[in-house]
Amino acid sequence: MFNGSESIATFLIVFAAFGILAWGYNRARAYGKLGILAWLQSVVLMTPWVLFFGLFALGIYLNLVGILFLLVASVGVYIWLGKQLRAAGQDEILQQKAALRLQTEQTNHSETKGETDTDTNELNKEQVAPVEIVPIPEEDLTKIKDIFTIDTFFATETISYQEGAIFKGNLRSEPDKAHASLTQKLEAQLGTKYRLFLVESPEEKPVVVVLPSTNDPQTTTLAQKNLALVLAIATLVTSLEASGLLLGFDLFSDFSRYQEAIPLSLGIWGILIAHEIGHWVVAKRYNIRLSLPFFIPTWQIGSFGAITRFESLLPHRTALFDISFAGVAVGGIISLLLVVVGMILSHPGSYFQLPTEFFQASVLVGTLAKVIFGSALQQTLVDVHPLVVVGWLGLVITALNLLPAGQLDGGRIVHAIYGRKIARRTTIGTLIILGIVALANPANPIPLYWAVLILVLQRDLERPALNELTEPDDTRAAWGLLALFLMLATLIPLSPSLAGRLGIGG
Repeated sequence: MFNGSESIATFLIVFAAFGILAWGYNRARAYGKLGILAWLQSVVLMTPWVLFFGLFALGIYLNLVGILFLLVASVGVYIWLGKQLRAAGQDEILQQKAALRLQTEQTNHSETKGETDTDTNELNKEQVAPVEIVPIPEEDLTKIKDIFTIDTFFATETISYQEGAIFKGNLRSEPDKAHASLTQKLEAQLGTKYRLFLVESPEEKPVVVVLPSTNDPQTTTLAQKNLALVLAIATLVTSLEASGLLLGFDLFSDFSRYQEAIPLSLGIWGILIAHEIGHWVVAKRYNIRLSLPFFIPTWQIGSFGAITRFESLLPHRTALFDISFAGVAVGGIISLLLVVVGMILSHPGSYFQLPTEFFQASVLVGTLAKVIFGSALQQTLVDVHPLVVVGWLGLVITALNLLPAGQLDGGRIVHAIYGRKIARRTTIGTLIILGIVALANPANPIPLYWAVLILVLQRDLERPALNELTEPDDTRAAWGLLALFLMLATLIPLSPSLAGRLGIGG
């Protein structure tokens, strides 16, 4: 039976969920059919979360088949709604483009009718005047201005920006088509001397930014390569130490037993390397250079993963998503398979004995353990295969990298799907939550360590892609949200009362 506090908490969760949906509907109504379709997508994405955690709070257990059905069904409906949304949006865009084109033609006709050659020269001088403060040679700037047309991007204002310039105006085509056309014309005029970015201004309007190619990301220096090597060696040591602690001995106190720690350490390294290979393979497909991985050593779980920088400009947000998602997908799938296979191979007398309370540390692992181990979780200790431990560590490493903050894989995924503004907010929110968790549980140093690491090294967002306006498709958005869902399910623990009702920990 529920006690009073659990009933109130359940009511508040349900009330908050419906409150968010009602607020979203009121905002969406003003945008007509497009707004309602977008709101329905939000409803579809929230439904599995609300059902899963809501039923958990009520003590109703969903088996693995039910969970997968909810996820697959929601993804399918999300993609279908996305197609409807794009079709409706395309109709509206065509209507807007036709109206804008007609208005522009009428304006140009009236201006041309009353102009003389002298007036034209004076007008050109007025347009060039602001360019004097732009640190681009005048002849280059003139050629850059020539690339803008009424069918792609109609430039109305030029603003100095660093060693380049910002061009404000009106986007008259689909962002990907406009960017491809403008980039092709810029290269025809000036080769690879400049890079053209199509981004969103603080006023949420499309602008074109042109910067010299000398601002491209720099390759890894020799000092940075040496640092990567030192960190790799340090991570090798910490993975051996973490494996030794799991086996019941301190590597530094009894180094002669290092060989016993090698198998577990190899498992951790296998997941880390698979994660980086996932990034590298997809990056190569986009012709994107990646830096060497800077592994992050830690005594608790061997490693927190690695920091990898982009050494090339990203063409669009889809590339950012694909490269970021590939690493966590490969590492996460391998880790999950190791956990499942390890649980299946577990038997009385297996190498590791874990307290059943250990399975309360993760909703995902606890659910899998309930499905596979069943009533065995009511015992004091559960014998598990070493693969369970390796896979679990891999899931934690993957989940930490999926936190939606800065240049972590999770932050890059949120940036790719929702844009820079939302990514900044999730970064701040993640840091606040990590701080709260660290204060609430000072015995666990991982949240505080990870928060400091993000704040010092990873808080900044990835630099804008060349085409920052075109969003990834709905399928990628659904996969990204699924990854974030599994991240939460991995890191969120079961409360003792819920675990008791599920038969975990007696």
